[in-house]
Amino acid sequence: MQPVPLAFPFPVSALESVSGLLPPLVMALVVVNLITRLLAHRNHVQQAAAGDDDEELSRYLPHELTNISLLVASFAFMVVEPHGGMVMSALVLGLFLTDFFEYEARRVEARNDMEIERPKSALVASMLVVLYAGFQSLFFLIQPIWNAVV
Repeated sequence: MQPVPLAFPFPVSALESVSGLLPPLVMALVVVNLITRLLAHRNHVQQAAAGDDDEELSRYLPHELTNISLLVASFAFMVVEPHGGMVMSALVLGLFLTDFFEYEARRVEARNDMEIERPKSALVASMLVVLYAGFQSLFFLIQPIWNAVV
């Protein structure tokens, strides 16, 4: 029986041509995601302070767009470099889930007239993604030391 070749819905050769740009792209998206997370928190605090009973907290669109683009970029990185991309995708999925639950927690705090806390777990998760994305994108700086040790 012959093995079935993998079929992707897009040409993998196009990703291979930009494979060197994917780690810095993911790093840049993680930093932008961290900035939009802080802006979203400020937006949620302002919405909760307004105190409209009819209006709940709304999602911050730029942050949601950076979440989706970070997911897509990490999955593209997984196609090009399976090991590093799998770790990156797992961390980004964890960050995505953490963002979802942090948003729900902020809604509960706003609904119960509590103080809106910072998204601590999402900040920790994003710092983990920043560290790993930095390792992937800046590996050429530590490669001589890494190769000497390993």
